[in-house]
Parts: sequence; C-alpha cells; structure tokens
Amino acid sequence: MANFYTDNPDLKLHLQHPLMRKIVALKERDFADAEKFDYAPLNHDDAMDNYNRVLEIVGELCGTTIADNAEGVDHDGPTVANGRVTYAPGTQENLAACRKAGLMGMAMPRRYGGLNFPITPYIMAADIVSRADTGFENLWGLQDCAETLYEFGSEDQRERFIPRVCAGETMSMDLTEPDAGSDLQSVMLKATEQPDGTWLLNGVKRFITNGDADIHLVLARSEDGTKDGRGLSMFIYDKNQGGVNVRRIENKLGIKGSPTCELVYKNAKAELCGSRRLGLIKYVMALMNGARLGIAAQSVGVSEIAYREADAYAKDRKQFGKAIIEFPAVQEILANMKAKLDASRCLLYETARYVDLYKAYEDIARDRSLTPDERKEMKLYNKLADACTPLAKGLTSEYCNQNAYDCIQIHGGSGFMKDYACERVYRDARITSIYEGTTQLQVVAAIRHVFTGTYSQLIAGYAAMEISEELQAQKAVVEGLAQKYEEAVNHVHEINDTAYTDLMARHLVEMAGDVVMSYLLMTDATRYNSASLTRSAKVYVNLAAANIAKNAAIIASVTPENMSVYTPLND
Repeated sequence: MANFYTDNPDLKLHLQHPLMRKIVALKERDFADAEKFDYAPLNHDDAMDNYNRVLEIVGELCGTTIADNAEGVDHDGPTVANGRVTYAPGTQENLAACRKAGLMGMAMPRRYGGLNFPITPYIMAADIVSRADTGFENLWGLQDCAETLYEFGSEDQRERFIPRVCAGETMSMDLTEPDAGSDLQSVMLKATEQPDGTWLLNGVKRFITNGDADIHLVLARSEDGTKDGRGLSMFIYDKNQGGVNVRRIENKLGIKGSPTCELVYKNAKAELCGSRRLGLIKYVMALMNGARLGIAAQSVGVSEIAYREADAYAKDRKQFGKAIIEFPAVQEILANMKAKLDASRCLLYETARYVDLYKAYEDIARDRSLTPDERKEMKLYNKLADACTPLAKGLTSEYCNQNAYDCIQIHGGSGFMKDYACERVYRDARITSIYEGTTQLQVVAAIRHVFTGTYSQLIAGYAAMEISEELQAQKAVVEGLAQKYEEAVNHVHEINDTAYTDLMARHLVEMAGDVVMSYLLMTDATRYNSASLTRSAKVYVNLAAANIAKNAAIIASVTPENMSVYTPLND
C-alpha cells in the first residue's frame, strides 16, 4: 500500500532539524496540555512521535484515496446550481476521509479541537497532499485561514468558529474582485455597519478559491469616502447566515477539483474581525504570508510528483534497445529536476521553521510579557520569515513549473496525452507562480531584504556552518557566488536609480536565492549525512553558478542609459 510519507525519507530528515527541539518546546509551553488532553505529548520525543504518526496517516490517505481520486476529480470537477457548489465525488470522498482522520485544523490549539501542530510538520502534510492532488490541497489547505482567525479574532469568535474548522468545515479568503486583482487597495465590496454592531456586505468577489466555503474571511471597504487600503477591514461571513451566492465557477486550465468562484454578496450579514481599517494593512498581509508558504509547499509537492513520474517513465521506457534513463541527456534532466526539488524543499522547511519560531513567541506574548531576550529572538525570526517567505514562494513555484515541463519532456509525445499523469501535473503547476502573488510580486516583497542585508546575513550564517569534506569543492564555488552576489548588489545600489533598481530586482533576488539554496543543500546534506542531498548539492551548485553568471552579466551590461530597450515601443 502506497504511503507518501514513509516512501520519502527526505521528509523525515527535515523533521529532525535541530531547531525542532526549540520549536516544540515553545509550541507546547512545557507540555502543560498533557494534564488536560489525553492526546497531548508528555515531552519532546513524545511530540515528535506524534507528528510522525499523524504524518504517516496523511501519507497513507494521500497515497491511496486522494491520489486514486485525482484523475477522476480532474475530469469531473465541481458544479454549481442555484448559487451553491457541489464538489466532484472524489473530492467529497477526500474531505470525508480527512475529517474522519482528524486532519482539519491541525495547527490550531487543542482547546479548540486542533492538534496544536507547529507550522513545520503541518507544511509537511501540505507538501504530501499536494503530491497526491494539487487541487485538493487548495481545499484542505485553506484551514490556514483559521490561523488568521486565531491571531486577530476575539475570544468569542475563536470559540465559535475555530472548533467548526477543526471538525471539518471549510474556509475561504475572499479578497480579489473583478477590478482589483493583485491591487487589493482597490477593493470596493461595501461593508455597512448596522445598529446591532453587525455588518452587511454588498458587492462582487472573483477568483475566490473554494468560494462556497462554510466560513469566509472577507476584505471589504468599511470607511465611506476612502479609496485606498486604509479604508478596508476584515470580516467573518458564516454561510449559515445566507446572502452570498456563487454566480459561476471559473473554467480553468488546471487544479480543476478546486472551485474558483465568482461570488455575489447581497446584504450578507457578517461580523468585524479585529479592528476597523486594518483589514489590508495588517490582517491580509498576515493571511497572505501564510498562504504563500502554503503555495511553496504545494509547489514542492508538484515538483515531487513531476520528478517521480519522469523517473519512473525513464526507467520503464525502452528506445534503441535500452531504457531511456541510460542516455546522458535524460540523466541530466532528471538530476537537475531532483536538485531543484531538493533545493526547494530545503528552502521551504527553513522558512517554515522561522515562521514557527516567531509565531510561537507571538502566541506566548498573548499570555505574558516576553523577556528582552525573547522579544529580540521574536524580532529576528520575524525578519527572517519575512525575507524567506517571498523567496520560497517565488523560487519554488518557478522550479515547480520547470520540473513539470521537464516531466513531459521525458515522456516525449506520450506526455502530451491524457494517458499519463504528467499532463495533469503540468496544468496544475502553472498556477503556482501566479496566485497568492505572482513571482514578480514576490520580487517586490523580497528586494528590500537584498538592500537591507537580510540575505547577506543569512548567507554569512550559512557559510560558517559545517560542510562535509565531500562538498568542500562546492563550498568554494558557492563562496565565490556569494561574492558575485554582493558585487551585483553594490553595483545596483551605487547607481541609485529607482527604475534601474526595479528592472534589476528579479536578477538580484534570484542570485540571493541561488546562494541561499546552495548553502542550505550543502549544510542539510552534511547534517543528515545524506548521499541523496549530497548528490543534489553538487548538481545544484552547477546550476546556481550558471544562473548567477547569467544574472551578473545582465546587471553589468544594462545601465540606466541603455535600459530603454525594455520599454514598450511607441507604435
């Protein structure tokens, strides 16, 4: 019987990272829950055993039910009638199985019915689910929204809504509108306060994943006369209250099991979440950061299935009297795919650990004042998470698309047919570099950490870590790549031209990502004594060297004076 956790030893390696001891200690608060809940861990080892057991359940469910249903869900898709969505039969079976296994609300505190998982093992579950069915991860993964409810809702709201999520009700985040895609400051869905303190929502939302969910977090304009983000607030809408109908389901290229809806709000009763005017400025930013980490996990899961499908086909397909995996050209593609997958996963879990640490301190601060040292650590990990999240979302999604492309290339003409899973994987992959902020928007979020030195500090820290004797040659190469990165940053900084900096931003961010992921691969290969990661580190450093040389050459050759070649022609 297939199990998508136990068949992937790299996942268990990342769960063994030394920072997990600190993460578990902070999350479990000296394991005080053991006195209140019979399923709460008694100590660190007990907690790790619990994560492993739950992930084995996730892996088994994904390797059987969810993976088995993926093709049928892609074919059937959801339907809409009378303003309500009906999931594909396979999706309904998947959700029922996840509810029965207690896999909803995994990261929520036990007092609300959750498992109190840290972000890292929860993201590991998202990685596994995405490998089984990328579209289903969108439905299952929207339990992330409960984190925003927990952080910013009142205690009354937490007690009313979070147990419902943990019991299996679904969520959505209703942000975008027909005239406000990535520009969320332009949101115009109107929120009108009523004498009893409730609100009525009126307007239209578009491109809403799982738009007929049970519980919605809604961005709406609460302040009359405003046109920017300062007039937006966050609201909680309960489908049981009525007032929101699904006008249509988008006919999409991929992730077809996940209904992407256009919603019509007509006097929909809702309640304010948190404070007025902070909907976009504070709450949606937090919500989006969590969603972006989820898309990074989704991207890694897609890279995983793309690599496995390509590898299996290459071993089975015979040409000219031998399996095509014996041809060097095919071997190179597969080695590059595995290196990109492993580099993506290293960055994903490094980011998840930083998020875990700062969120754990934030949660503790709700109950008591942090010590000066704790507050200092919280600020550090918050900065690192803020820097690594756009890097992870942007680069893992780009690699996911590249791996899906190469998966079809390995299959040749067969990959273009619906007989093989790679055709669906290719379609599912495409959205990862678009939704929850395109790669270009991730660059906008990341570039300030280039010039404030956050990435340079990370790189310096990684450079000081132990690296195996076998990877010393690669370490020397990466030290040189880090120097090229610093030279490129200084060059752009010294020119001090805003338009030029904007044009060069993606090249700088890619260079930072290549150096960071090279170091992460080498340090993780050393830490876990992994032959597989060591091999990928050697391959990835070659890729990084070529990519950094390309980006450095572009930065060196383009100037404010000749950059006009990138502007539109005046026809």
